[in-house]
Amino acid sequence: MNIQRFARDGGHLAERYEYEDRTVVAVDFGPAGVDGAVDVVDDTVMIVTGGEQYELEVPREAGDPRAFMKNGVLTIEMEEDV
Repeated sequence: MNIQRFARDGGHLAERYEYEDRTVVAVDFGPAGVDGAVDVVDDTVMIVTGGEQYELEVPREAGDPRAFMKNGVLTIEMEEDV
């Protein structure tokens, strides 16, 4: 599932921020305090929160993505190859 489709279908607010050296994607999963488990395997970010499981694909050219969740907001950071 890609970020754009996930945001539309799931009703989650997703924002993408492009910087010179990295791209950051933030997805709001709901009220503050709703955290979940996040894992990155290859080009897939897996999220388990509120009894639901989600998988988001990140571009292969994104390098090694990092993902974490705090206060119900998933953040995915992808460094650009310079």
